[in-house]
Amino acid sequence: RYLDAAQGGSGRQIGWDALTAQVDDPANTVSSVKRLMGRRRDQVADVDKLSYSVVDDNGMAVVDTVAGRKTPMEVSAEILATLRFRAEDSFDDELFGAVITVPAYFDDAQRQATKDAAQLAGINVLRLINEPTAAAIAYGLDNGSEGVYAVYDLGGGTFDISILRLTQGVFEVLATGGDSALGGDDYDQALAAWVLQQRGLQQPLDASDRARLHKEARRVKEALTDADRAVFAARVAGHAIELTVSRADFEACTAALTARTMTAVRKVLRDAGVTKDEVKGVVMVGGSTRMPVIRRAAGDFFGTEPLINLNPDEVVALGAAIQANALAGNNRDGELLLLDVIPLSLGIETMGGLVERIVPRNSSIPTARGQDFTTFQDGQTALALHVVQGERDLVADCRSLARFT
Repeated sequence: RYLDAAQGGSGRQIGWDALTAQVDDPANTVSSVKRLMGRRRDQVADVDKLSYSVVDDNGMAVVDTVAGRKTPMEVSAEILATLRFRAEDSFDDELFGAVITVPAYFDDAQRQATKDAAQLAGINVLRLINEPTAAAIAYGLDNGSEGVYAVYDLGGGTFDISILRLTQGVFEVLATGGDSALGGDDYDQALAAWVLQQRGLQQPLDASDRARLHKEARRVKEALTDADRAVFAARVAGHAIELTVSRADFEACTAALTARTMTAVRKVLRDAGVTKDEVKGVVMVGGSTRMPVIRRAAGDFFGTEPLINLNPDEVVALGAAIQANALAGNNRDGELLLLDVIPLSLGIETMGGLVERIVPRNSSIPTARGQDFTTFQDGQTALALHVVQGERDLVADCRSLARFT
């Protein structure tokens, strides 16, 4: 949360302090900034439902706050810097470097934005690794597991699904997929919208009302993890709302979101070339996987009880720490080999604005591919190459990575 000088204080609040201020000062409290990383405003899903203002600035989504316009990298850097200070205080030493995790389905621009944020925070990035891969490292080493595993990662703002093969310290990612605009926040919004509909109240509401609704929706969602019913109580647009929400109501109004995750699961299994029967276990990662409906959906699909013996909020950080330990040369348990994949295809632009894909998605990296092309005209002495990332057939629908002659 950003503060102006007139409000006093340090100019910013991070973590729980910011979260508790979200209802009173929604316009200056930024949550789920991960969704804005490396994006234009028109690429951000449900941007108008956010409690803070997002504007387009030179082709980049930026947050308009009382302390001025803040890029997603700057907001992320504030959080990373706070974590860095905590680490340095804990060890009473300077931080040499860090392994930072990102959603597996982040494209190149989103990954670069994450690196830029770390650089702003004064952190030397040893490596970026995918969140489901980090979870598999933690889980695989903790349990000595071998075979094909699925990692189902539903966080607050993003969803990832990865299929990995674990064999004697080798973590081979077979395929990865997901939705970088789907998470627990969407479940909160769906529940809030359902409550408004039940009470006959119309959207849109002002930012403070929306923040109040979403905070209460989150509380009710979390209460329904252990209870069959919870009372939704909030004051919105001058109306006092009180409604008893059952777990069945919540599951019904968010069914479309759960179905979206399972569609991504089916797609990634096809990409990996494995059947669900070959999957030995499904590891649940991310706070949102505490929802009973999510555990049931994953368990029913794979025909096995989901693996939940590691804290879903901490398992990714634990895997990143194990990877950092290995990179620092402290790995006493032998070599840790990580074979990851690219989440989106790489190709070049050909005549007519079409994409010729050269490296298909889910290729193991590092990789080298070659393909022969002919020049468009006889006697041509130069080629303009445009490298793009994505699955669409038109260059305009893909992410531009580089142009060179």
